[in-house]
Amino acid sequence: MKDYLKTGLSRRSFMRTLGAASVAATALPVFAADQQQQNAACTTTAAGQGQGRGRRPGGGDAGDMGERVVDPLAVVISSNENPLGPSIPAREAIAKVGALGGRYNQQYKSETVKTFSDIMGLKPGYVNFFPGSGGPLSLSIYANVSPNLPLIVGDPSYESGASAGARMCAKVFRIPLTASGAHDVKAMLAASPIAGAYYITNPNNPTGTMTPKADIVWLVKNKPAGSVVVIDEAYHHFSNDDSSIDLVAQDQDVIVLRTFSKIYGMAGLRGGFYIAKPELQAKLGQIGVGVTTNGSGIVAISTAAAATAGLKDPTLIPTRRKINADIRANVLEWMDKNGYNYMKGSQANFFQVDVKRPGKQFAAQMTQEHIHIGRTWTAMPNYVRITVGTQEEMDKFKVAFKKCYETAPITESAHLDFLDRNFQDHYNELDFSRSA
Repeated sequence: MKDYLKTGLSRRSFMRTLGAASVAATALPVFAADQQQQNAACTTTAAGQGQGRGRRPGGGDAGDMGERVVDPLAVVISSNENPLGPSIPAREAIAKVGALGGRYNQQYKSETVKTFSDIMGLKPGYVNFFPGSGGPLSLSIYANVSPNLPLIVGDPSYESGASAGARMCAKVFRIPLTASGAHDVKAMLAASPIAGAYYITNPNNPTGTMTPKADIVWLVKNKPAGSVVVIDEAYHHFSNDDSSIDLVAQDQDVIVLRTFSKIYGMAGLRGGFYIAKPELQAKLGQIGVGVTTNGSGIVAISTAAAATAGLKDPTLIPTRRKINADIRANVLEWMDKNGYNYMKGSQANFFQVDVKRPGKQFAAQMTQEHIHIGRTWTAMPNYVRITVGTQEEMDKFKVAFKKCYETAPITESAHLDFLDRNFQDHYNELDFSRSA
């Protein structure tokens, strides 16, 4: 067991990787033709290229889709969720459409798309609405990379982009961020003359830092013909910088992803946009029949109604941006006073802190203090990511952080024992009586 944990490959993550590779293979005809020969190799590649992925403190799968916490005393600041939840108008909208949930109804989804398109100055056909932005992110990579068309990503950055590329057996180039935490677009361009896609998270996850709009424009203008720039703006609303959606309106080879999980506080409701010109929307059809009209494209009417209400609320974004910025500034000022080192320049609802020891071990110590913090990335192994919670939550975080920081690091053996117990607990919870 401990050998698996050292490599970061658990039974659950192995099966997820294997399953994803199989789905991609059957969905793409060109990929399926070589399935028998490539499946094992592609699975190995996906696992290997996942080494840059962050891991949860307890050894669980990477990603920002929440974690199961049974501790009633726990402060959960690990998944970049918004503790404010849906706005009051959004909750009222959900209540109004509840009685209509017995019928299929795409009217609410259409209204959300139109509302957003009007706000952003986008023509019809440029916006697709999905349950969350994680699925569209994977689709944007699946449709544009292959064994012959590499994927270029920043390092560290949100791991789902690189994982999607690895599932397609694409070569994934990981380019270190600049000293300021921006994506090094010139180095990204130089990585391969035949890249299929460039993935930029802006603000970046896990650093919260920004890539200047001018750098993105330069990459779009200088990239190889036929390639795309995928810009993940999941945390854009927390920043003061310009969006890249106007590049889509100009019919550039750009895909922008947006979500309602962050500033809108709708992580559990699942809503996100895939924003691209019609030609790039049409490429999603390569992934599987009806991808944009059924299956992963269906959004619950409650989600659509809440999303539309949020979009129409002119006070939501500036109010919540200020709340987040004030609490973030408060905790970072406290860190400055105590001499703690953190990654400067975050414009998101999280930041990274150097804990002067393996981040996984520190996170395990924090868990013992009932504080669940974010994971680590291979490129910055001594840093942990901290989500900005409520002021009360961050005050509790300060107490636990100071105690753990001033405590001697736990031994590797003790840390592996902790991971082993946590893994076994999760494994015992799995229900094997259901067929997939």
